[in-house]
Amino acid sequence: MAIEAFSQGDDSRRLRLETLVRLRWLSVVGQTTAVLIVSLVLQFSLPLKICAALIALLAMVNAFLQLRYPSTQRLAPEPALSLLAFDLLQLAALLYVTGGLSNPFAPLISVPVIISSASQPLRYSLALVAVAILCITALAFTPYPLPWYQGVTVPFEPLFLAGMWFAIVLTTSFAAFYSYRVSLEASQLSEALAATELVLQREMHLSELDGLAAAAAHELGTPLATIALVAKEMSREIGAGDRFHDDVQLLISQSERCRDIMQRLTTLSSGSEEHMRNMPLSSLIEEVIAPHREFGIEIKVIEESPRAEEPLGRRNAGVVYGLGNLIENAVDYARSEVVVRVYHDKDFVRLSIEDNGEGFAPDILQRIGEPYVTRRSPHAKAGGLGLGLFIAKTLLERSGAELTFENAPGARITVIWKREFMDQKA
Repeated sequence: MAIEAFSQGDDSRRLRLETLVRLRWLSVVGQTTAVLIVSLVLQFSLPLKICAALIALLAMVNAFLQLRYPSTQRLAPEPALSLLAFDLLQLAALLYVTGGLSNPFAPLISVPVIISSASQPLRYSLALVAVAILCITALAFTPYPLPWYQGVTVPFEPLFLAGMWFAIVLTTSFAAFYSYRVSLEASQLSEALAATELVLQREMHLSELDGLAAAAAHELGTPLATIALVAKEMSREIGAGDRFHDDVQLLISQSERCRDIMQRLTTLSSGSEEHMRNMPLSSLIEEVIAPHREFGIEIKVIEESPRAEEPLGRRNAGVVYGLGNLIENAVDYARSEVVVRVYHDKDFVRLSIEDNGEGFAPDILQRIGEPYVTRRSPHAKAGGLGLGLFIAKTLLERSGAELTFENAPGARITVIWKREFMDQKA
């Protein structure tokens, strides 16, 4: 098998060769131990030469792979299927000459299928399941008896073998499906969390730009003042008719222009620094609502508690993005109106977002917040509730919030914090 076969393929779910090699060495040790115990300790009769040849074949192929390819090599789906199919056939052949389905180790034939289901695309895993079922069927018709004491034959009724066939096929299929679903959900969750981190970093970066502008203005102030001073000294020495007079005047005017720009940056920073670092709840609500007022949907804010007693806390980029995403989804699905209700007391802060749309579909309502939930109701016109809502929910929960989703009769999302989380000041 050429090394290019291991390098090609676009699927991100790839099995590392070193992982497969180590599992194979474990299989070689296990098979060898089982054969030696059956033959030498229990002294059961079995085709020892055939068993040794099959185990040696697996060991040689494994040694070749370990020597030929680097341990970091990741397998594309096609070569991974080939190697796992080889493991399956080797194990099936070993079971075939040692009693077939009557061998107590027969359920191990499901192991390569489970490995494939946890790491490979679905169509390749289904192909391996088909091969496994063929091998299990062949084991039911083996002419080799189960290794037992010399001169003693253990009879197995056809009904027992049929039950074993059904049990192993069912175990293999269920284990394959279960491992595939668990692996797929874990992969999706990992990708969604990575996207969440990127969004949070972007929001924090935007929040820090104001401080960077102020720092840049401060650092450039001294050299710019030096340039202006030198230019004015030169202007005194150079007369109006000198050929460098216009150049010096241009230098002075441009330095003054730069000073004005930096002064505005500094003034902007000092004027908005408190707003950027510490902000009341009402300002937070207005900040997340403002970008969505121009889409033809009326957004009403109902404050159910006195503004004089509202929380004042540190600006949290994750909260700003998360609430903004919830408002955006409400606007997307509302017919004409979105209502934001704000309540706070000495213990809790509650924010509810309601739209007069069709609400959440019953099957989606139980899964909201999972990554890649992509539709809201059968008749919705707007885009899906997928990764964006998952990111919003994750960021808000990191801030200490608890979220609930319900229909009332349109969609209602309620976000609740303990007061202490919203009163944390910078």
